[in-house]
Order: sequence, then C-alpha cells, then structure tokens
Amino acid sequence: MLDTEEAILAGGCFWGVEYFLKRRPGVLKTEVGYCGGPLEYPTYEQVCSGQTGHVEAVRVVYDPNTLNFTELVQYFFESYDPTQTDGQGPDVGAQYASAIFYYDASQRDTATALKSALIQKGYPVVTRIVPVCPFWSAEDHHQDYYQKNGQTPYCHRYVQRF
Repeated sequence: MLDTEEAILAGGCFWGVEYFLKRRPGVLKTEVGYCGGPLEYPTYEQVCSGQTGHVEAVRVVYDPNTLNFTELVQYFFESYDPTQTDGQGPDVGAQYASAIFYYDASQRDTATALKSALIQKGYPVVTRIVPVCPFWSAEDHHQDYYQKNGQTPYCHRYVQRF
C-alpha cells in the first residue's frame, strides 16, 4: 500500500493550478473545487459571485517518498503569481485569492517559512496560510479542464523563484 499525503492549494483559477500540479512528478491525483467559505456544496456560479467566501482550490494527493511538502509548495509558489491580490492575470475576484490550507503544524510552518523566504527575496507575497476547512469538489466539467479541452493556461505560468 502506497503512503500518500494531501495538500489544498489555491492560486487563482483552479484550472491553471491543476494544469501545473498534474505535471509535477510525485503528484498522484488532483481535484479542483472550492474551499474557505461556510456554504456547503457551493456551485461554480455561487463561488464566482464572490459572496460565498470560497476560493477556487486544488486538492493534491502526492507520494511523500517522491515529493515532499516543501518541494510541492515551492513548485506551487512558482506556478502562479503569489504577489497578486484576489486574482491571476486577467482573472480578478475574491474567488481567485491565493491560499495554502494546512493540515497540521508542520505544513503551516513549512508554508510560512517558504512565504517568508520569498518576501526576503523581495516578492510581496499575499498568499494566505490558513487552517484546512471543508473542500467541496467542483462540477465534473471543471476537472482536468485543460487536458479535456486541449488547451494551456492563459493566466498561469512557471517562474523559478527558489
């Protein structure tokens, strides 16, 4: 039986975040959805209204023997612009805010240290680091969106920062 670990990451449009995370060796599964708000089972339309408190997020299951949490979060910080408030590129709105939802003190401390390292390098990182809360899976047509549609992200790009 394979040991796995999990992370929930939000960095703007979940399609772009998922696109990059799926390409990282050690990532076993991704699922796009909504996290951070009190409404149970929110829909895409409800989240896009900006009134639910949710952000678009990606739940990541990974193999810690191939990819550790530090490497995962470093890669995440390099696959979106962590300095943009409530958006990525042309996608702007509260549902596109960036966040790392931590499961335990180790994840919290690692995410905080990496955020601090980027700030010390001169990046004014706005990504929130918050306790995990319920994750609600997005509708099926949002899962693996770019793969299903043969497209690539228009608002995410990889930039080495570490």
